[in-house]
Amino acid sequence: MKKFKIGMVCPYGWDSPGGVQTHIRELTKHLLDEGHQVSVFAPVSDEDRVNENWLVNAGKPISIPVNGSVARVLFGPIASSRVKQWITQGDFDLLHLHEPAIPSLSLLACSAATGPMVGTFHVSSPKQKAIYAIGPILEPIVEKLTARIAVSESARQTLKDHFDTDAVVIPNGIESSQYSLAQPTIHWRKPHTLGFIGRFEEPRKGLQVLLDALPIIARFVPDVRLLVAGPGDGDELIKKLDVGLRNRIVFLGFLSEKEKASFLKSINIYVAPNTGGESFGIILTEALSAGTPVVGSDIPAFKAVLENGEAGLLFKNGDSADLAKVLIGLLRNYELQQSLSSKGKLSSQKYDWQVVADQILSVYEMAMAGNNKVGLTSDSRFWNRR
Repeated sequence: MKKFKIGMVCPYGWDSPGGVQTHIRELTKHLLDEGHQVSVFAPVSDEDRVNENWLVNAGKPISIPVNGSVARVLFGPIASSRVKQWITQGDFDLLHLHEPAIPSLSLLACSAATGPMVGTFHVSSPKQKAIYAIGPILEPIVEKLTARIAVSESARQTLKDHFDTDAVVIPNGIESSQYSLAQPTIHWRKPHTLGFIGRFEEPRKGLQVLLDALPIIARFVPDVRLLVAGPGDGDELIKKLDVGLRNRIVFLGFLSEKEKASFLKSINIYVAPNTGGESFGIILTEALSAGTPVVGSDIPAFKAVLENGEAGLLFKNGDSADLAKVLIGLLRNYELQQSLSSKGKLSSQKYDWQVVADQILSVYEMAMAGNNKVGLTSDSRFWNRR
């Protein structure tokens, strides 16, 4: 296969935790290993936390509310000028823009550039009046994309609802061996241990649903305990808990990628109680690859990853009693745990980067067919006037 020179744009703060940043980082590493040249353009809050020589710092991001969370993005005339300079100096065969329909570097790059451009859409959200209000502005820019990728059917449906256009579905990728070959951590590995990873201070991550289920579970599984990992103030949350629950919950804080893999290998069940706003569920695929049984809420994205209950178990979204019922049944059924472990490992193979990156490269080839290299447009939208 011909080797490409790819410009990749990350819309969110590179040094902030997030699934899009992880997706771009791992895809970039895989493409570099395959011999392609990649330059990633991204906002950075703290340069001291960045050590990738293929990353170009676009400037410091600002925080805006997006989809029930907080996104750190960069937008405006200065950012537009930096985007154009990066494109001019890059001499790229193709641009790969992530989330090009939100106010971000990706939108600016899509507006500024000509030539082969691939957009990946990660977000899944219901129809929003605000999007429809600015749709006439965004649609011509989204239509400039040579090809579109959605990371899930729900992300694809969001794109169709908001912009009346379509995309090929290619899921997020994982390094399967990182999780399947991980070693458990002894002091985490105890009987009847549940695990949760996420920004637990965000209500949509659903930790409260799991905490409400825990007293019910404890009546039937007396030694049950919960490990919680991710950014947030665990001490403040513990103060709000019932005294009887405090000794069952351990807050581990933010984990490195290696620690996360060990975490997933150490627990008995991974619980994903998210209440909405998820387009995929990368942590579910990582847990499946580790051979850890998964119990998730029945939101569309999780139903798809868990194959409607075949690769993992589902409970009614937001229903703590139903979650408790499912977890009690699984904690007391070792054979079912083993069966789900085997099914999960098999299911996770389709998310390995070797498979996913090949699909993305096929889209790149299609986008570049009959097209020139990436250049700058003379269009004046979004501060493109020199």
